[in-house]
Amino acid sequence: MKILYGAVLTAATLALLAPAAKAQAPAPPRAEPANLAVTYLEVLPSALAQAEALFKQLAADSRKEGGNQRYQILQQNDRNAQFVIVEAWSDPKAAEAHFGGAVLKQFRDKFKPIEAAYFDERPSIVTIGPSEAKPTSGALFAVTHVDLIPPRRDAAIAMFKTLADDARKEPGYESFDVWYQNNRTNHFTFIEVWKDRASFDAHKAKPDTVEFRDKLGPMAGALYDERLYHEID
Repeated sequence: MKILYGAVLTAATLALLAPAAKAQAPAPPRAEPANLAVTYLEVLPSALAQAEALFKQLAADSRKEGGNQRYQILQQNDRNAQFVIVEAWSDPKAAEAHFGGAVLKQFRDKFKPIEAAYFDERPSIVTIGPSEAKPTSGALFAVTHVDLIPPRRDAAIAMFKTLADDARKEPGYESFDVWYQNNRTNHFTFIEVWKDRASFDAHKAKPDTVEFRDKLGPMAGALYDERLYHEID
């Protein structure tokens, strides 16, 4: 009788708890329409020449598509098999047409045999920017992924704006954009452009930049992932 009572009680308890558990389940995040994207790619070291030819064709074809405002392919300075695509479109419909269109599909089909890692495409939305200035020849790009603790998001964005405003006053500054992922709104990408490495290093050494990094530390949910690039075209 005890075993039977226990079984009935367990079933009844589960029946009562199940609706409550179901009601408390968080709804899946709803992604906002995105008109920007940052895509991280890595190629087999033996296929660098082939990859660069494919990238150049992709950039040329993408810039001809309706609504394109920015399409840059960057190669990491100290790890030349790693690349990032930075792109901006006039509106989410133009971005969606590109992401689902023939140009990108043909590139991905040709790129697949030489890729060395996941095709990491991150649709994004602007927070600061977009910058209109065209980078000078030989400019240095700094692309940084910043992952925030969600409750600190608004406070961090205020800090981002101050950092960007201060950077605009510095010698060698060209642009400073901050984007966030449309489906992970606490994930940000800094896209900085500096005339050369010396101006970037001077920016990094400024007391207000050091103070920014120090204050950001307790707000971050992951390492401050900063990588340096140059544009290929």
